[in-house]
Amino acid sequence: MTPGNTTGWRLNRQINLSVILQLVLLASLIVGSWINLQRQLDLLQRDVSILIQSQNNIEQKLESLWTKSISHEYRLQAIEKSKSKTNIADDTF
Repeated sequence: MTPGNTTGWRLNRQINLSVILQLVLLASLIVGSWINLQRQLDLLQRDVSILIQSQNNIEQKLESLWTKSISHEYRLQAIEKSKSKTNIADDTF
């Protein structure tokens, strides 16, 4: 403080080399974390896309099986009806 200036403190504007180094290190850590996060998000997006594709494939296979199951059910009913008619015809003779 100067003898004539009693109103406040004088700010020392010297910047230490270690402070600059710490700031650069902190900035590089932030950038590295950001890049790593972006990479992880890309991997997650790829995995989700693969899961959605797999789900669509399974849905198509289930639909195909369901259609075949209904078809086989109708065939079985037709065979049972035809067999019961044959049994009734055999019983009457």
